[in-house]
Amino acid sequence: MNFEHTDKVKELLARLERFMDKYIYPNEKTYDDQMKAFREAGNPWQVPQILEDLKPKAQEEGLWNLFLPESERGGGLSNLEYSSACEIMGRVGWASEVFNCSAPDTGNMEVLERYGNERHKKEYLEPLLQGKIRSAFLMTEPDVASSDATNIATRIERDGDEYVINGRKWWSSGVGDPRCKIAIVMGKTDPKADTYRQQSQILMPLDAKGVKIVRMLPVFGYDDAPHGHAEVILENVRVPAENLLLGEGRGFEISQGRLGPGRIHHCMRTIGVAERALEKMCQRLLSREAFGKKIADHSVWEQRVAEARTEIEMCRLLTLKAAYMMDTVGNKVARTEIAMIKVAAPRMALKVIDDAIQAHGGGGVTTDFGLAKMYSGIRTLRLADGPDEVHNRTIARLEFKKHMNKVRAAAE
Repeated sequence: MNFEHTDKVKELLARLERFMDKYIYPNEKTYDDQMKAFREAGNPWQVPQILEDLKPKAQEEGLWNLFLPESERGGGLSNLEYSSACEIMGRVGWASEVFNCSAPDTGNMEVLERYGNERHKKEYLEPLLQGKIRSAFLMTEPDVASSDATNIATRIERDGDEYVINGRKWWSSGVGDPRCKIAIVMGKTDPKADTYRQQSQILMPLDAKGVKIVRMLPVFGYDDAPHGHAEVILENVRVPAENLLLGEGRGFEISQGRLGPGRIHHCMRTIGVAERALEKMCQRLLSREAFGKKIADHSVWEQRVAEARTEIEMCRLLTLKAAYMMDTVGNKVARTEIAMIKVAAPRMALKVIDDAIQAHGGGGVTTDFGLAKMYSGIRTLRLADGPDEVHNRTIARLEFKKHMNKVRAAAE
C-alpha cells in the first residue's frame, strides 16, 4: 500500500497550498464582510464578489475541476490524489468553490459524466464545469426515515413523453444559491418493484413549474448562505422523459457510484477543518497566560493537543487507505474502510473543535474565531451521506460475515 504521490501531483498540491496562502486565507475576512453586508441589507442569498474574483485566478493556475478521475473533462486525479487536495481546500469552508470543487456539484457532475446523455452534458455538465451555474441533490425527506433510502416516497411517474414528480424534500443543499439551476431528484418510479429497483434519479430544472421552496433550514442557527439547505415541495413538476438518468429502477446504482467518492471527499475536507482547529487552539494556548504561566504549559492542554494530533493522523491514514482501495480494488471492496472513516472523521473533528472552543474560552462560542461555525458544519456530517448508525451497521455486518463460517463449523 503506497500513499506516495507522483512528482506531478506533489507540484500541484504545492501550487494549491501557495494559492491558499496568497489568496484564500488573506480573504477570509473579506468574504465574511461581504456576507455581513448582504445580511444587513436583508438578503444573504447572494454570491460574495471575492468568490468570483478568485475563480479566474484558480483557472489560470490550473487549479480547476480537480476531480473526475476517469474523464478528460476533469483534473485527472485519482481518489487518493484528490483526497489530499480536499484536505487543503477543506481548511476554509468556502475555498472549494474557488476551485469549482464544492459539493454537491462535484458529485452531480460525476453523475452527469457517467450517466447523462449528450444533451444533459451540454445543457448542464458543461456550465457546471465552467462554474457558470450550480446544482442540488434532492434525496432526503421529512416524512420518512431517510437513513433507509428505500423509504424515499417522492413519486416519479411516466406520462407520455414526460415524467411527473410529486413529493417533499428537505436538506436540499445548494438550493439557496441564486446560481442553482438544476437538481438531481431521487424518487420512486415503481413502488411494486423489488426493493432496490423502485427508485430512480431524474434531472429537474429548479425553475420548473411546481417547484416551491418552503424555507431555508438553519444549522444551529447558521443559515449557510449563500449555499443553504432547503425544504422543497414538488407538485406535479413535469420534466422531459429523457431527463431520467440511466433508466427506471437504477437510482440505487447511481447513488453507490456517487456516494463512495463523495464520502471520502467529505472526510478529507473534515481533516482539513480539524487541522485548522488544532492550529487555532495551539496559537491561542501559546499566546495567553493563566495562573502565572502560558496556558499551553498546563498539563491538561498538553494532553488534549497530543490526543488531537494522534487522532488526526489516524483518521488521515484511514482515509488515504480507503481512497487507495477505491482506486485499486473498487468501491465495493472498500465498503468497510469507507464506512469506518465516514464515522471516525467527523467524530474526531468534533472533539478537536470542541477542545479548540474550550481553549478560546467565551470567545470560542462567538462568531469571532469561526469555531462555532466549524462545529455546526461538521456536526451535520454525522448525518449527511448516511448517519453513523447506518455506517456502523455496514461495518458490523461485514465483520460478522468474516466470522460466520467459523461459528457454523464450531456448531457442527
